[in-house]
Amino acid sequence: MSDPAEVHALDPESFEERVHSFQFWFEAVQGYLVDREYGHRPELPEPELTESERDRLVTVLCNYCVGETAALDGASGLIAVAPNRLTKIFLSTQVVDEGRHLEVFRHRLLALGVEHPEDEIERRASPRLREFRRKLEALVAERDWDAAIFAQNVILEAMEFSTFQMHAGYADPITREVLIGIIKDERRHIGFGENELGRRLKHHPTLRERLQRVRQELDPLVLATLEEALGELQVPRAEREDLGRSYLAAVERLGVRG
Repeated sequence: MSDPAEVHALDPESFEERVHSFQFWFEAVQGYLVDREYGHRPELPEPELTESERDRLVTVLCNYCVGETAALDGASGLIAVAPNRLTKIFLSTQVVDEGRHLEVFRHRLLALGVEHPEDEIERRASPRLREFRRKLEALVAERDWDAAIFAQNVILEAMEFSTFQMHAGYADPITREVLIGIIKDERRHIGFGENELGRRLKHHPTLRERLQRVRQELDPLVLATLEEALGELQVPRAEREDLGRSYLAAVERLGVRG
């Protein structure tokens, strides 16, 4: 496995070539997938949950499935739009990640006694998250590379990263282990989005205004979705506010104001 310090010592062109590769992806994921079944160690016992705890967890996981499906469809659709070989290769690794995330969340639902996950997802999905997914799908269909990458790899991934981190602190051992593995993937996805858009913002001065308009449209949906999820998890109000600030800070690292 490559030494991270050696990777970061590469010149920019070599660094980009390396971190967008399937080889780098494989080295990144094998450490937390090699001994896992559906995202967690098989010897972990299923926790005893009250009916209320189970119901809230099922609702949250159903919405995670909607978010991961949006990212799966978005990443796969953007491969054809990607401007060069390296971005196509990275997105193909992201498709694999998002497919795995969807699979492990669906399997977690089955383990919690949900007999028909697709029906349950349809019934419990947040209207705000559905609307976000529709808007992302429209950007991909329009082949709007910059706006779609911003919506998917910055806004959506930042929302998921922040939510999963917060949830992991409250979750049962199996769900926590599933989330921790997924969080590691989300870091790579966000890094790709920030690096790709950071380069493009330097060469396209009007792009920042375009992304600001996208953010103004999507931020309310994201913040409402965060509030719904944290309400289901019964996260204290002060910590919900911290999470909202964490999401906003992540999006603003590119200098794109709301």
